[in-house]
Amino acid sequence: MPELPEVETVQTGLEQLVVHKTIQQVEVLWPSIIETTDIEQFKLDLQGEEIQQVTRRGKFLIFHLTHHDLISHLRMEGKYEYHLDHPAISKHTHVIFKMNDGSELRYLDVRKFGRMALVPKGEANQYKGIKKLGPEPVLPDFDLDKFTKELKKRQMGIKPLLLTQQLVTGLGNIYVDEALFRAKIHPEQVASDLSKDEIKVLHQSIIEVLAEAVKAGGTTIRTYKNALGEAGKFQVALKVYGQTGEPCPNCGTPIRKIKVGQRGTHFCPHCQKR
Repeated sequence: MPELPEVETVQTGLEQLVVHKTIQQVEVLWPSIIETTDIEQFKLDLQGEEIQQVTRRGKFLIFHLTHHDLISHLRMEGKYEYHLDHPAISKHTHVIFKMNDGSELRYLDVRKFGRMALVPKGEANQYKGIKKLGPEPVLPDFDLDKFTKELKKRQMGIKPLLLTQQLVTGLGNIYVDEALFRAKIHPEQVASDLSKDEIKVLHQSIIEVLAEAVKAGGTTIRTYKNALGEAGKFQVALKVYGQTGEPCPNCGTPIRKIKVGQRGTHFCPHCQKR
């Protein structure tokens, strides 16, 4: 699943490719992608809309248009392709935005889990999926004192809690594993039992891991590519995720994989003792 670094890299690419272009026509090839029963109205509302800006909130992309905000969640394997020519449409292409200059922005999704929603301009932050998100993992938004207070209230394993997006947004399976490894915290550790020192290190680890991943263009595990068609490079820096049986870079103990909250979870049993 594209996580915050991958979505931010896609957003950066889209900013370069489609800002200031005007949508001339929209084709919807798989209606379930669109969160409305009136697909014809969706297409009509987008005609003549200029893409003024593309931003990110959590794992959501927001296309700021002339009169609307178009919200896009890539879910498991959604991606955008930009074409100046018109190559054959693949079976995984579900939405096509045809621009006034002849270019096309195509949304592809192997699993068809991604979603798009059109809301009035300026109301993206009130969208149901965005409204409940925690702060972005950057200072000063991601405040250590607030993070500490929230963790101390939660009788829940730290990994599932971080995946809720409520305490801090943008963390998915890969980066939670990496942040917990850096902080030397077991993924099943109950959040309220963490010491203030452990929380401080975890807070910093979350910020650092996501910042480094953004800089590397995200992590390519299977099919992820950004809007420019480039794969991410952070996978070469992964310490535990996907490293089952490999020696821990700190102590040499084989990395283990277990299930935590139904998610495959990687950790070092020596460095991350519960």
